[in-house]
Amino acid sequence: MKEVNQNTIESVDINGFQDDLLRWFEAEQRDLPWRKDQDPYKVWVSEIMLQQTRVDTVIPYFHRFIEQFPTVKDLSEADEEKVLKAWEGLGYYSRARNLQAAVREVHEKYGGRVPDTPKEISSLKGVGPYTAGAILSIAYGIPEPAVDGNVMRVLSRILSIWDDIAKPSSRKIFESSVRKLISHKNPSHFNQALMELGALICTPTSPSCLLCPVREHCTAFYEGTQHELPVKTKTKKQRNVQLAAAVLIDDHERILIHKRPEKGLLANLWEFPMAEINIAYVSDKEQMKDVFSTQFGAEVEIQEMTGQIEHVFSHLTWNINVYKGKIIILEEEKNDLKLVSLEEIKEFPFPVSHQKIWKLYLDSRG
Repeated sequence: MKEVNQNTIESVDINGFQDDLLRWFEAEQRDLPWRKDQDPYKVWVSEIMLQQTRVDTVIPYFHRFIEQFPTVKDLSEADEEKVLKAWEGLGYYSRARNLQAAVREVHEKYGGRVPDTPKEISSLKGVGPYTAGAILSIAYGIPEPAVDGNVMRVLSRILSIWDDIAKPSSRKIFESSVRKLISHKNPSHFNQALMELGALICTPTSPSCLLCPVREHCTAFYEGTQHELPVKTKTKKQRNVQLAAAVLIDDHERILIHKRPEKGLLANLWEFPMAEINIAYVSDKEQMKDVFSTQFGAEVEIQEMTGQIEHVFSHLTWNINVYKGKIIILEEEKNDLKLVSLEEIKEFPFPVSHQKIWKLYLDSRG
């Protein structure tokens, strides 16, 4: 690996860097709904939604979420299932559960006012160093670093930082750098400008250096190393899981749905009955009949396959064979096992993978 460049932050014209960056941001920033005002609650919601999710995907979700839960009080008092339904399709559902838990603490402990100190805000569930820094700087104008992947990429090039950004220990290096560079006059715009620069100009594979407002301050641009930075080790190979799922209908045209456990992947979301494929079985159908009988007390007839779907998580991939089926006997409905009508099913939050399953089923009906 290339030797770490000894160029230090002291050699940067900090005032010039701030001026060039802020001038560009104030002229070129995107028109995003959470920038309409600097309400701490709205900033918080947007930052949680934007984790692992593209801006253009988040915008309609943000509008709907704020319309449904416009204040800390509204979200704190909402039923969790309604919150998950509003989040349906965004993925990483623990974000929504943690957000609501933290908002309830803000409502009960701080009278509904989002805390404005690093210690208090960092104690809230799901609020890590980045989210804390983003809320404090954007909403309250406090010069705290908000270091995400975009910021690490930008600063690794500006300052020629060769530390592996995939290592948690590297975050401290970037946070320290931001503390030295940040504008104390306008920390809100400064942090947003670094993120915006990473999203629009200083992109991962094809940085637009000739359009960059701070290229005169960039070590990587002068050294021609912008395509080598940042240093990031590759993630582990994803695990493939083979599954079979069935949309099961009873004689009254009701559909059987199951609520996932309170802990773990896709916690508390609803799904269609599903089983991991075991090669010891002769067929998917035989395995599903056994699993559904044991797990749900349901005797079923598995019919034709309607299709296959693939759903990719950060650490694994689900490959699902999707079937139609008929319920012959169901011992009883429970809190986590329900028969619902075509109209009622719209009220339940499903993960994206099972939204795909439902679409396959509806398409097969014609």
